[in-house]
Amino acid sequence: MASIVTEIKKEMRLLADPKRAEVSKWYFKTGPGEYGESDIFIGLTSSHMHALSKKHRETNFSDILKLLKSRIHEERMLALLIWTLQFPKADPAQQKKIFTAYLKNTRYVNNWDLVDLSAPSLIGSYLFERDKKILPKLAKSKLLWERRIAMLATLFFIRNGVFRPTLEIAEILLQDKEDLIHKAVGWMLREIGNRDMAAEEKFLKRYYKKMPRTMLRYAIEKFPENKRKKYLEGKI
Repeated sequence: MASIVTEIKKEMRLLADPKRAEVSKWYFKTGPGEYGESDIFIGLTSSHMHALSKKHRETNFSDILKLLKSRIHEERMLALLIWTLQFPKADPAQQKKIFTAYLKNTRYVNNWDLVDLSAPSLIGSYLFERDKKILPKLAKSKLLWERRIAMLATLFFIRNGVFRPTLEIAEILLQDKEDLIHKAVGWMLREIGNRDMAAEEKFLKRYYKKMPRTMLRYAIEKFPENKRKKYLEGKI
């Protein structure tokens, strides 16, 4: 009898679209020297992925880990999507198990879409009422994806009206060399501004002249045009 992991993989292959896979290889930068170098796609849509995660939401922990360690991007994504469905209803012990496994396997959470769909729900949610000292450590990691996890985890805090952890991580990442981090930091600052413009601007006025241009542009994207120009021209 085939294992559940084998059955899930077969099911995914039936939905696969080689043309979509080729587009994904380009979109997620899988070429030599790019951030997604050598990643493999089979070409499933977002709708397929969410439907599969709901269908297989009862998949056990060890089988999810097998999917997470797959060479196939969509199989890793499915593992993370299932965890995001299981996590809110899990007991504290199971939540800790998922949280710990996630942090031990960040090398498989290795593209921005995988980080973005999972870090707020699995890391931010778990840490919301706990010690957050792991986040600065992740923000200082040599691994790009751990730094993005640190930033995106704080989206859960922002959604619950807590901004300080985001601002602390943003400060650590101000001089990061990676464009994907510039975009993530700017995005989280914008999310703060959507809820409390004064809080975002207090941070920006201190640091905006030091920020990479992309980070600043993301942070001020929804500002009134006149104010946006002043920030870009360094006249605030």
